[in-house]
Amino acid sequence: RSSQLMMAVGTAVIGSLQFGYNTGVINAPQNIIESFYNETWSSRFSEPIPQTTLTALWSLSVAIFSVGGMLGSFSVGLFVNRFGRRNSMLMANVLAFISAIFMGFSKLAASFEMLTIGRLIVGVYSGLSTGFVPMYIEEISPTSLRGALGTLHQLGVVIGILMAQIFGIESIMGNASLWPLLLGFTLLPAVLQCVLLPLCPESPRYLLINCNEESKARSVLIKLRGTDEVSEEMEEMKEESQQMMKEKKVTIPELFRAPMYRQPIFVAIMLQLSQQLSGINAVSQMSKGEPLEGSGSPDPLFVVERMGRRPLHLIGLMGMAVSAVFLTVAMALLLKWMSYISIVAIFSFVAFFEIGPGPIPWFIVAELFSQGPRPAAIAVAGFSNWSANFLVGMSFQYIEQLCGPYVFIIFTILLLGFFVFTYFKVPETKGCTFDEIAAGFRQSAGQGSDKYSAPEEFNTLRGDEPDL
Repeated sequence: RSSQLMMAVGTAVIGSLQFGYNTGVINAPQNIIESFYNETWSSRFSEPIPQTTLTALWSLSVAIFSVGGMLGSFSVGLFVNRFGRRNSMLMANVLAFISAIFMGFSKLAASFEMLTIGRLIVGVYSGLSTGFVPMYIEEISPTSLRGALGTLHQLGVVIGILMAQIFGIESIMGNASLWPLLLGFTLLPAVLQCVLLPLCPESPRYLLINCNEESKARSVLIKLRGTDEVSEEMEEMKEESQQMMKEKKVTIPELFRAPMYRQPIFVAIMLQLSQQLSGINAVSQMSKGEPLEGSGSPDPLFVVERMGRRPLHLIGLMGMAVSAVFLTVAMALLLKWMSYISIVAIFSFVAFFEIGPGPIPWFIVAELFSQGPRPAAIAVAGFSNWSANFLVGMSFQYIEQLCGPYVFIIFTILLLGFFVFTYFKVPETKGCTFDEIAAGFRQSAGQGSDKYSAPEEFNTLRGDEPDL
């Protein structure tokens, strides 16, 4: 495979790593940052900070990241169609630089407001990245590798979380003197990405379909594939382009109004919710400080092309539901030997998350839509993901106080619901071109045409009878 392709994918995934790092970085030094809040408050008002104010300030520092993420994910379409996929990733790094300065200098300026603003800005950056990265990877990857390379976004997120947990160890950077460097570390990956991105190509799909630059798209494709034999792929993109000329540029409200987009956008939203409402954040909060995310969970990278997206998502959801039941039993019985069961349950919960609900929702969304509606769809999916993330982050502690050890029964019920939904409604997209996938949904909305009939595999797995 072309080294140009691997470099472009690797450079894009730095954005995923940043998202993971900034998700996890705030957890390890919680007590140290809280004491910074207390000192700052005391020096301003000559009295210690009230406990309720401290809890509220801390919750805001954590949750405002998700608010930024919502804003960022909704802005994805504004950037990618105007500036292209690669240039959008490059421009977003401005936000990473600004946030690193705000967070890195907050202690020096004795300002917890600076830290909160920095978290908001890096949230916007992460929201943009969760849209830009999967879209860019999908559009530069050959159909046969699209799923495998698509999982690299989630792998980047996991590595980012693991890095945050390691750097957050007290003897490294999670201490009173170095925590501003821990939060400002986001500057270094941003510099690296700014150096490498100009060496990467723009998405050939964007060049051909959005900019109508056929010769440029062909030369980029030749570089990415490492071969001159790209006519078949060019033809596929041209067909998609012709389809797009028939359909005007799709806005977010149109995704919900047009029958041909209604089903795939519903599937996309539900897949994102299955990721955030699975309980993974709750488990991460429970096991704070342990490098949980690097728990040797199976890497779905190449399995995804062999087994397909749908079976992996189903296995992941069911595995998590079973693990959640064991976790509930272990937490409720409070027997000494049960603590070992709960540790095993937590590790298997995370492992199953990495098989299905972790990677699958991000890249399958980009696969479900053709070039026209894709940016709007990714924006809606990202917004759903961040909203659910915010909801879980804000409410989990209160629900845990109410339900005690039975809190994971709620997640078990949700996981089983998502399993049923995936079984009946989510199509298999393995080995299908973007156009075939879109055609499958057009057909199910009663707008099929002979030329763009979906592959039999798509229909059979969706639960329809294949057309004879």
